[in-house]
Amino acid sequence: MGIARAAQELCLRRGEFELAAELGHVRTIAGPVAGRRQVSRREIDRLRAAEGFPDALRERVRTVGTAEGAELMLISPGRFGRLARAGFITPVRFYLNRYRAIVWLYLADELRQFAERERVLLSGRFPKGLDGGTAAGRDLRARNWRGRRIGLLLQECAGPWERAAVVAVVLDPAQLAELVPDPYERAYVRRLMPELSQVHPQSETAREKVRRLLVADDPDEIQWHRAGLTLLLETARCARPAPRPDEVLPDDRGADAAARSPVPPSDENVPTPPSGAVAPPPSGPGPSPHTGRETVASPRAPVAPCGDGRAGLLARLGLGRSRRPRVAAPPR
Repeated sequence: MGIARAAQELCLRRGEFELAAELGHVRTIAGPVAGRRQVSRREIDRLRAAEGFPDALRERVRTVGTAEGAELMLISPGRFGRLARAGFITPVRFYLNRYRAIVWLYLADELRQFAERERVLLSGRFPKGLDGGTAAGRDLRARNWRGRRIGLLLQECAGPWERAAVVAVVLDPAQLAELVPDPYERAYVRRLMPELSQVHPQSETAREKVRRLLVADDPDEIQWHRAGLTLLLETARCARPAPRPDEVLPDDRGADAAARSPVPPSDENVPTPPSGAVAPPPSGPGPSPHTGRETVASPRAPVAPCGDGRAGLLARLGLGRSRRPRVAAPPR
C-alpha cells in the first residue's frame, strides 16, 4: 500500500511515518514507480500486533527540541546545548522558526539512553578535552546531522551510481566538477542526488541559511567525502558506465525505470546542490546515533572494486552489502 495509507493505518502523522521509515522502524519496499516506496500488508500487521501499539511506535520517533530535551535529561538547556555542539548528541531533524533561526530536533528515545549511559557528562565540570572545541565556537550539530542523514540515505540505495550520488550531494559544484570531470557522469550523478532536507523556506535569506547546512564545510569532513566519492565512482564505473545521449541503461533508482542521460549542463548554469557526501560519522566523542555505542574507527578490508586491491569505502565504513550502515569516527 502507499505511504499515506500506511501512515494512517499505523496512526502516525506523515512526518512521523517518514522518520520511522528512515530509522528502519517501518520496513518499506520498492513500488511500481521508481522512487515511490510502499509498505506491505504483512509489515502493517506486524507493527499493529506489537506490544504497546501505537504509543510505543510513536514514542520511538518522537522528537524534542533543546528545552524539552534538557528537561528529559534533567539538565539545564545550556548544558544540553553544549553537549550537542560538542557532538555528544546528534540531531535527527531541523526546521526554521518564525525568526529564521535553525531549531534542531533530537530523538527523545536516544536522549533517554544517553542520559542513562553517560551520567558523568550530565553534571559537574565538562571533562577536559571532550568539548569538541565549543569554547572556540565550533558547532558540530550540522556536520553530525549531515553524516547521519547520509548514512540513512545509503541504506535505501539500489545501485552503485546512486550511492555515489548520495556521497556527492554535500560537496559544492566546484569540488564535484574536479572529482567527476566527465560531463555525462557528472550530469548523471546530479540527476540521482537525493534531497537531504525537506525544509524549503520561501525567503532567499532563509533558503541561503538552509543551503549552508547542506554542504560540507569542515576541511576534514570535505576530505572524507572526497575520498568516499572517489572510491564509490570507481565501483560504479566497474559496474556499468554512466549513460550517454541516446543510450538507455537501467536507472539506479529502480529496476522498472530506464535512464536516458540528459545533455550535460554547463557548470556555470548548475545551481548549488540542494543538499550535501560517504557519510562522515558524527564528529566528536559521542555515541553513534545508529548503534548507541561510542563511535570508534574500525576500518575493514573488504572486496576491492575491479580487483585492484583497494578497499571500498562502504565496506570500510561497515556498510558493505548490509542495509544498516555502521557509523565510524572520522579521521582526526
